[in-house]
Amino acid sequence: MAAGTRRLNGDPAMARAGARVAAVLLLLLLAAACTPRLAPPGPGLSAALGTTPSLSETHFITEDGLELPLRSWPPSHGGPPSAVILALHGFNDYSKAFEDAGRFWAAQGLAVYAYDQRGFGTAPHRGLWAGTPALTGDLRAAAGLLRARHRGVPLYLLGDSMGGAAILAASAEVRPLPADGVILVAPAVWSRANMPALYRATLWLGAHTIPWATVTGRGLKIQASDNIPMLRALGRDPLVIKETRIDAIHGLVDLMDQALAAAPALEAPALLLYGDKDEIVPEDPTLRLWQTLPAAARARQRRALYPNGWHMLLRDLEAEVVWRDIAAWIARPAAPLPSGAEERALVRLNGGPS
Repeated sequence: MAAGTRRLNGDPAMARAGARVAAVLLLLLLAAACTPRLAPPGPGLSAALGTTPSLSETHFITEDGLELPLRSWPPSHGGPPSAVILALHGFNDYSKAFEDAGRFWAAQGLAVYAYDQRGFGTAPHRGLWAGTPALTGDLRAAAGLLRARHRGVPLYLLGDSMGGAAILAASAEVRPLPADGVILVAPAVWSRANMPALYRATLWLGAHTIPWATVTGRGLKIQASDNIPMLRALGRDPLVIKETRIDAIHGLVDLMDQALAAAPALEAPALLLYGDKDEIVPEDPTLRLWQTLPAAARARQRRALYPNGWHMLLRDLEAEVVWRDIAAWIARPAAPLPSGAEERALVRLNGGPS
């Protein structure tokens, strides 16, 4: 035994091989010990508590008893709305994202609602990923409550980036979406299938070894919007998450995987919006989403491409162009969009210049 040990120690190649084996074993042990963390459910998950979802003026109470902050913008005219929008914000953002758009649509006679999704804004378990089933379950519960509150009024689900991915993922579930149509604003569909292998491997390793570690977007030189004052205000807003847990990013990518895979199941009338200058969600997965929508529903699903649009279409300098298109589509789903963005989308889909 001692002689064998001396031979191993005296052979550099064998020593290097042993070190590699030890490193692999260490990584496997770390992976077994660390897994991505999900936010815990609310106190009403127990059947004994019997939580019933509800809406107050300031909160949406989920099926498992969490209180999610709620914002709303009722029609400016004071009467009943012509339609209702339930808006879901993007990753690391919160419901205030719809403040300007909500006021604009309220002036058009629409009612707009938005809540802080689990883990974001001032919702419980800030910074922790809740999991796709929790996000889509909340969406369905809130939509059902708004259906009951505004009986007979058309209801539209609007998802911005991550919010759009949640709507897409919900569309593939067994139950149909409780809505008359969906609006997907730069939906987050940059799935693993579209990512370089190094990105996928690095994310998996980080989520399974140091899931609690946080990263920022500093140094990436990626611009989300041309509205610089708005971006600076977000940088000062303490409710916008600046340092993101690696396991939360892992969860977001899981959601994006499911969102892109769900595209063929989206049968509802839909308006899909994308900015030609988007540096957050690449064009290729967006075009793939557009191309894989069900052919049978194509007549009632519209695509719009904005030449001066960035990822944050609803808060860009030309955001009002997008707001008007959305209001116009809700009012007259078959009419041309005021901006002409649909024609530009058709050119791109047919292989036109990028």
